Amino acid sequence: MKRPRAAIFINHPECSVQSSHGIIRALSPEYDTVCFTTADIRDGYFRRFQLIAFPGGLGDSSSWHRILEPTQDVIHNQIERGKHYLGLCMGAYCAGPHYYNLLKGIDTVQYIKRPDTEVRRSFGTTVEVVWQGQSEQMFFYDGCSLLGNKRNFRTIAHYTNGDPAAIIQGRIGVIGPHPESDSYWYHKSYMQPYWHGYRHHKLLLDFTNELLGR
Repeated sequence: MKRPRAAIFINHPECSVQSSHGIIRALSPEYDTVCFTTADIRDGYFRRFQLIAFPGGLGDSSSWHRILEPTQDVIHNQIERGKHYLGLCMGAYCAGPHYYNLLKGIDTVQYIKRPDTEVRRSFGTTVEVVWQGQSEQMFFYDGCSLLGNKRNFRTIAHYTNGDPAAIIQGRIGVIGPHPESDSYWYHKSYMQPYWHGYRHHKLLLDFTNELLGR
C-alpha cells in the first residue's frame, strides 16, 4: 500500500519545532512527512498530501491572526477538496470557531477553565485522559476541551471531568493534550515518572489512521 503523505506546519514557537518533530516521529512508521511554513501555504502546494497537521506551541489569539488568518481560505479549500486536518493543542484551538472554523457545532475551550479539572493554570505537566477506555497520563500544556453535541463527532479520549480531549469529526481530527511528546519533554524530576516510552506515539498514529480511514 502506498504510504500517505503528511504536511506538518512549523512556525516556532507558536507551532513549535518540538511538537512538529514529535508528530513526525509518531507518524514516520507509516507516513511520509514534510514540514511547511507560511510561505508554502497555497492551494498548489498541498496537492500531493492527504494530511495537513498543525502542532502545538506557545500562542494566543493574536498569534493566529498575525500568522495564520491570511491562510484561512487556502486551508478551507483544501478540506473541501478532501484533505484531512490534524490539530494538536494550539492546532486544535485553530480548528475552532474563532479561527479556521473547521469544526461544526464544537467549541475549543481552555480545559484549565472548565469545572472539575485537575489543572488550573498553564504550565507543562500531565493530565489523566481516558483514551479508548485506557487511562493515560498525557503531557499537557493549556490544551483545550472540545465541547458540543457528542452525537456529532467520535470521542477518542476524554478528560477525567468528562470533557472530550480527542475527537474526530469528518476529516477533522483534534487533540487537546500532547501524545506526540518526546522523552526530553520529561527532563524535570517531577515529570520523569510519567514518561510513556513512546506508547503515546502509537496512540497518535492510530488516531491519524482512523482519521484517514486506514
